[in-house]
Amino acid sequence: MAFRPRGPRFVPPPPDAHRINRHIRAPQVRLVGADGSQLGVVPIDDALRRAEEAQLDLVEVAPTAQPPVCRILDYGKFKYQQHKKEAEARRKQSTTTVKELRLGYRTDVGDLERQILKAREFLAEGDRVKFTLRFRGREMAYQDLGRQKLMRVCEALSDAASVEGNPRMEGRMMGVILAPGAKKKPVKPQPSTRTDDKPATKREPAPAPPSVAAEDAS
Repeated sequence: MAFRPRGPRFVPPPPDAHRINRHIRAPQVRLVGADGSQLGVVPIDDALRRAEEAQLDLVEVAPTAQPPVCRILDYGKFKYQQHKKEAEARRKQSTTTVKELRLGYRTDVGDLERQILKAREFLAEGDRVKFTLRFRGREMAYQDLGRQKLMRVCEALSDAASVEGNPRMEGRMMGVILAPGAKKKPVKPQPSTRTDDKPATKREPAPAPPSVAAEDAS
């Protein structure tokens, strides 16, 4: 039995996403210069020669095209820029989390205001907030009071959050979830103040013409 030394095994690096230089198998490629200029369809040997003269790499950027599209560029710099763009995209992805705040149906006003203030901070950071209210033992008979308390919380945060459904029971817990962003109220049309929109005044009838008898008397 052959002796196998202990220790970490060699893990090869992941393969490159693009074929470069001599790894390109197509006999002809559509070549793009280092400055972005279109150089037309050329043999692979001609494309490799031009890349070597520019001291850059020949990178296959569109392998499914007919013929494949290759570009002359600095592959190390190209990979670095791609990695930077991917990291920036991951950073910009919105990862919303749900922050849970617990209440009781007998929570006093001071504690309730502190929980609402915490909820405002979480909502301002883009997180969703779930208010939960636990009923213990005989407290299950006071579900209406708990629902009223949760609705007061939703009303207090209506300017900063929108409610995702009504408070509902989950076992002995009643909860409601608030999402960042208040619902926009429909804008009511304002009455017009233009003078030409005023109703026309009632016109007085024109005076009747003088009768023939009156003319004869004159």
